[in-house]
Amino acid sequence: MLKYCIACFLSLAMVVSFAVAQNKVSELTVVYDYAVTSGDNPKPVSGFEGAISTIYLKGNQVRTDMESPSFSSSTIYDSKAGTGIILKELSGQKLLIHLSSSNWEEINKNDEGITFVKTTDIKTIAGYKCNKAVGKTKSGSVIVVYYTTEIVPDNKDYNPRFKTLEGLPLEYELTNGNFKIHYTVSKINLNPVPASKFDLPKSGYREMTYEESKKLKQGR
Repeated sequence: MLKYCIACFLSLAMVVSFAVAQNKVSELTVVYDYAVTSGDNPKPVSGFEGAISTIYLKGNQVRTDMESPSFSSSTIYDSKAGTGIILKELSGQKLLIHLSSSNWEEINKNDEGITFVKTTDIKTIAGYKCNKAVGKTKSGSVIVVYYTTEIVPDNKDYNPRFKTLEGLPLEYELTNGNFKIHYTVSKINLNPVPASKFDLPKSGYREMTYEESKKLKQGR
């Protein structure tokens, strides 16, 4: 009887320990500093100095803001509906581009089904223990990522690139030919995200479909 009680206690302790270590979240704000470099030059490519990427996660809704001196854009995606919108400026115009589920799949098809191979490397980033993993996109771009299992988004579709990753990426680098894009987390906020972050602008934007936006870009 005593052995049985001890075994039950140890089993419960393991479950509690795992639950504490792996914190699943439905709402999250993550801010990354990112830079694009070329060759062996450590300085960011012109126009990417001080660039920032911010991800807002609230249940099925995800908003990603990209800001740099040369451009800014926002993507708002509803993973339950499979649809979204892109807000951006192109040729001096403020555009609101509607995305169907097939448009979303087309945009992210290069990142579909990435297999990440976990390595033995470990380091601490922003106070979180991170494991290193390496993956490759369909086009052959290599992704080296440090991720924590202490924070795990409930919505695995928040970022198609990391859908198969076992945790939250806090630092990662994409290598494509001579270019590298490096992301490093600068802020993590686990507080509720305001619903207003996912409101669409009511004026000031020209609305179009994704197909129309591609034709506009080709005609520049």
